[in-house]
Formats: sequence, structure tokens, C-alpha cells
Amino acid sequence: MKNRRNFIKGLGAAGLIGSTLVKPNMLFSQNVDSKLNLKGSNTLPFPVNVSEDRVIRTAVGLRPYRPSGYLIKKEKIGEKEIIHNYGHGGGGISLSWGTATLAVNMISAVQASKIAVLGCGVIGLSTAILLQRRGFQVTIYSKQLPPDTVSNVAGALWAPVSVFEPSQVDSKFIEQFNNASQISQRMFQDLVGERYGVWWIKNYFLGGGFRFPGGKNLYPGFKEYGKGLFDYSKVEEINTLMIEPPIYLNSLLDDFYRAGGEIKIVDFRTTQELMSLEEAVIMNCTGLGSKKLFNDSSLTPVKGQLSVLLPQPEIDYSYIVSSHDKLLYMFPRKDGIILGGTSEKGNWSLDPSEEESSRIIKGHSAISEYLKKS
Repeated sequence: MKNRRNFIKGLGAAGLIGSTLVKPNMLFSQNVDSKLNLKGSNTLPFPVNVSEDRVIRTAVGLRPYRPSGYLIKKEKIGEKEIIHNYGHGGGGISLSWGTATLAVNMISAVQASKIAVLGCGVIGLSTAILLQRRGFQVTIYSKQLPPDTVSNVAGALWAPVSVFEPSQVDSKFIEQFNNASQISQRMFQDLVGERYGVWWIKNYFLGGGFRFPGGKNLYPGFKEYGKGLFDYSKVEEINTLMIEPPIYLNSLLDDFYRAGGEIKIVDFRTTQELMSLEEAVIMNCTGLGSKKLFNDSSLTPVKGQLSVLLPQPEIDYSYIVSSHDKLLYMFPRKDGIILGGTSEKGNWSLDPSEEESSRIIKGHSAISEYLKKS
């Protein structure tokens, strides 16, 4: 028991959101409760049943990351107007409606009614749907469709994190980032329910350090606890949104088709190939594909790996533990209990790491065993 407790305590001295910056006036004035009581309360009533034989799959994805943050920019190439919206790092789903709105707002009112969207992940689909709502005829050009996009293997707890390096952005970007976060979260609220696989969930940050990316109002019901859970000196509680990518992306696809959208399977290799498209306006939502297609040398992959357990319908909370570059998180979804995770910058491999799988399972197993005996 002592070794297990020491192991857990060693996981979480630092906060999760170290790479996300918000203005000081957006932070809470925090009141600290004396202890988080695990017994006789509704707090973490059921531990996750963690074991190797309950793993149903291992998922690996490459997040498109730019140290200077995602790019929303308009440029002219030949006769085409290109509007870029890519490079969201770990915040792709969370920011999707917000950055799509900002990108769509860049379209001039006098331009043609037909628009091309490159990419069919969450950014491409969100952008395409917003264009349809504004009356445009939209065709998506993509080499992959759900369930084979990076968006499908996201953990998808709503929190726009790991989006940029604080030292690489200015106040103008932070203002845009906060605006995109506010827009996106509000739009997700309207999608809560079975059809889109979106719902509210209580999340615990073990070790504290949460920095309210996008603004404090996006995380209602914030509480801070003193020493209690896992002997941490601080535990923070927020309410946020959980998104089920398989359900969510299928529903977005359905919405797009219902509105008359068309998808063409194409793998563009050069910008010159884009000149053959009939559309004068092209929305670039290709993620990591922009590294080669648009020669963006700042783009780098961040490898993420998940272990997925058999579902446990009774689990209605999530938790996150962060210790510098070593991360553990648990998100309950209908398609399984999502156990993460990894964040390996510059790693292009889609092969699962047995070492990381072992670390993830052992770490979450230690947390589960501690809860069972608390």
C-alpha cells in the first residue's frame, strides 16, 4: 500500500494546463475546502475496473501542433483564395466551432456561392456545416473520412489545451484564442444529447494547476479542495463537456449530407493541383497535411496513445493527473473507458508503444486500487 501511495503521489505535482495562457483577470478567486471526502458522498463513488484483460483496443493519433498556435489566415494563390484553419494541437475538437466561425468570417460577401473544404476531420466538417448554414454550396475534398481521421481517436474532453507554447504567442493571439473558445463551447452546449454524443461531466484535476483555458465562465461549478484525494495537497473540480467522437463525427457527416453537401476522395500533393478545382474559395483544414501541401515547416506531430477498456456505465466522472510530461487521464464514454495518455512531440510513428501502454495501465490501476481501499 505504501509503494502504491508513493507511486500515485509522484504522478501529479504539476498542473495539466501548463501550455495554456489566460489573462489574470480571468482566474477565479478560489475558496479551499478542508478535505475531499470519498466516503459517504457522491464523490468518485465507483473506481474504474482497470486490468490488462479489459483492454479492448489501443488507439494512436498524431495531433497537428504549431508552437505559435493554430493558423487562421487568408492568402491568394493564383486565382484561388485560400483560408487556412489548422494546427490545433490537443484542442482540435474543443476549438472546432470557434476557429471554424473565425475562418468562415474571412470570406468576402461578393465571392462565388461554391466553396471547397480540404479535410474531413472535425475542423473540416465544422467549417463545411457553418458554410452551408450561410447558404454556400460546399464540397469536401479529403483523402480520409471518419472513422479514419485523427479526430476519431481523440479523448475529447472539452478543454482547449496543448494548443501553443506561451512564449510563442502574443496578446492578440490570446484574445483570438479566448474568443474561439467562447464561441465553440457555447455551440457545443446546443448539441448536448444522444444524437451528437455530447454531455456534461464532472472532472477532477489531481494535484491542481488548472488554468481555465478560454475563460473561467467556461468551467462552471469550480471547487478547490485541500489535502484529501490521494494525499494530494490540492484537488480541483470543474464541470465540462464530454464528446464521443464516433457518435459526434457521424452526426456531423449526416448533417452535412442532409444539407446537400458532397464529398470527393482526393489526396492533393501540391498546391498546384488545387488550381484545377472549380471553386474560387478553398478552406484549408488539412491539419498535419498542411506541412507538405502548404510548406508549413512549423507544423509538428504530437503523438497521443490511448488504452480503451470495456465500458463501465456507472462511471460518471473523469480525472486528470499531470506530472510534467507524464500524463494520466480517464474519460468514460459509451464506446469504452478512455485511459491516456501520451504527448510525444515530433514522433511520426502510428505504432503503439508497449512501454507507454504498460505505464498507462499501471498508473490507472494504482489509482483504482487506492480508490477501492479508500
